Amino acid sequence: MSNKSIIQTDDAPQAIGTYSQAVKAGDTVYLSGQIPLDPATMEVVAGDFAVQTRQVFQNLKAVCEAAGGDLQDIVKLNIYMTDLANFATVNEVMATCFQEPYPARAAIEVSALPKGVPVEMDAVMVLS
Repeated sequence: MSNKSIIQTDDAPQAIGTYSQAVKAGDTVYLSGQIPLDPATMEVVAGDFAVQTRQVFQNLKAVCEAAGGDLQDIVKLNIYMTDLANFATVNEVMATCFQEPYPARAAIEVSALPKGVPVEMDAVMVLS
């Protein structure tokens, strides 16, 4: 695919497996899952669920910006949590990162996530 390009930034955690931070195909950007890693140390940020969720959004934002967009350009957001009891906190943090119209979204409880974190998010962004 000639219109496919890899997005990479040092402002988000480096891939810890066989994947890219994001792939741009045409005007659509597919963002890989982000967990609450500090991109400078590649360690999970200390703090409660809200602090870790904010870090995930900061990481997604950095990848969005590297692709030429921002969080508001996300059209689909998938949120994976190890405990859906944290759903209200996700909504509170998300409200500080997005304005209406909000992206389509799924919130899914999973049994485990990489590095034992409680939250991971991936997204699809469309650039105008």
